[in-house]
Amino acid sequence: MIYFTADLHLGHFNVIRMCERPYASVEEMDDALIANWNAVVTRNDQIYVLGDFSMKPADVVSGYLKRLNGMKFLIRGNHDRVSDELLASKAWKWVEHYHELKHDGSKFVLFHYPMWSWRGSWRGAIHLYGHVHNKGQGYEALCEGRGFSYNVGVDVNNYYPVSMEKVIELSKSHKGREDSESYVDQQEEMNEEP
Repeated sequence: MIYFTADLHLGHFNVIRMCERPYASVEEMDDALIANWNAVVTRNDQIYVLGDFSMKPADVVSGYLKRLNGMKFLIRGNHDRVSDELLASKAWKWVEHYHELKHDGSKFVLFHYPMWSWRGSWRGAIHLYGHVHNKGQGYEALCEGRGFSYNVGVDVNNYYPVSMEKVIELSKSHKGREDSESYVDQQEEMNEEP
């Protein structure tokens, strides 16, 4: 199985207030997010974290990573401090700023920030992002007709990771696919030689 998540902000007290998270303390938040992760992600699953895992030092982040199931991949966010020590430990399988993932005929564009347009958006590539926490309600409407994008952040996903299957299911019911298909036809016509 493959999962996605973003914006955990483990160890960050202010995020509780700023995002109105239902936790009384950092310890309660961290324990709940870790329990939720491990409730769905097994040791053999892959999980892509689309930024803002934790702002804590390497030794604290390493402790979090040891408690979490799965093979972990990090797309850096603006709050991630990834030291050489943490990279050398292989706690993350890799760390990148941007990644394109292909799986069973589906293509995903992974980036911490929401994008208005992305590679393959007109051909069904799905853009996954975080960063906006629970404040990005108008973004999907802005991208209507440009392809399907989805916020995988914990604040809008009941504090759980999101499965690839769920994302694909949501993309199939996305209203704007007809618009994007007609745009592909227009683009192909524009690229034809005169």
